[in-house]
Amino acid sequence: MLIDSHAHLDAPYFRNKLPDVLQRARQAGIQKVITIGVTPSSSRNSLQIAAQHASVYATVGYHPHWAAGATADRLDQAAQMARDPAAVALGEIGLDYYRLRSPKQDQIALFGSMLEIAVAVHLPVIIHDRQAHADVYETLRGFRAKLAGGIIHCFSGDWNLARKYLDWGFFLSIPGPVTYPRSRELREVAQKAPLNRLLVETDAPHLTPAQRKGRQNEPAFVRYTAQEVARLRNIALEEVARATTENVYQAFHFPAGEH
Repeated sequence: MLIDSHAHLDAPYFRNKLPDVLQRARQAGIQKVITIGVTPSSSRNSLQIAAQHASVYATVGYHPHWAAGATADRLDQAAQMARDPAAVALGEIGLDYYRLRSPKQDQIALFGSMLEIAVAVHLPVIIHDRQAHADVYETLRGFRAKLAGGIIHCFSGDWNLARKYLDWGFFLSIPGPVTYPRSRELREVAQKAPLNRLLVETDAPHLTPAQRKGRQNEPAFVRYTAQEVARLRNIALEEVARATTENVYQAFHFPAGEH
């Protein structure tokens, strides 16, 4: 049994498909999916999806792409939803200097505001970091002692950066691109990081594994990512499944009785 620790089930692609998508996930041995909020409205949708499906959990987030539109009212909405007992984490939040859909200063301001909310509600954070390694790390360093844990979503740094987050006790989430030979740094991290600090994710409908190239990603495909992690580490898939499932329970502070 596996857990997809990061998917976007409120994405337009999944509209009218969700029951079938979750059924395929169950058939593939995926016992839980965590659907990730990226704006206040997306977070609201994610919480609603989780309320409708027992196998789905939801987070409240504010993606850096939409930082330019982050008004005080929208931040207040995010803070209120973060206090919902159904919210299991604060994220995804962070910085994206690759697309730069919002100016850097707006992204940094939003990131800081969301980290303050995470501290106030004592939820772990899910971090988006694309070509912004230095600024993400420095911003997080200012909050680290007050945070209830962290997950670096879709880890895209090198082994040296991975070690810094591992030293903090953060979890590293491995996405589908680990199945591509050109993803050398990611494959090195998947091979070297302690197994008790790794999660597996799809980021569905994005980042489809090589085995399903050309299709939209979905939670069932997290199995391919776990299989590749097992192959890289020369261990059984069952060992990766057992460890990454336990890691989700620790990272998101799920009660032990939910196994």
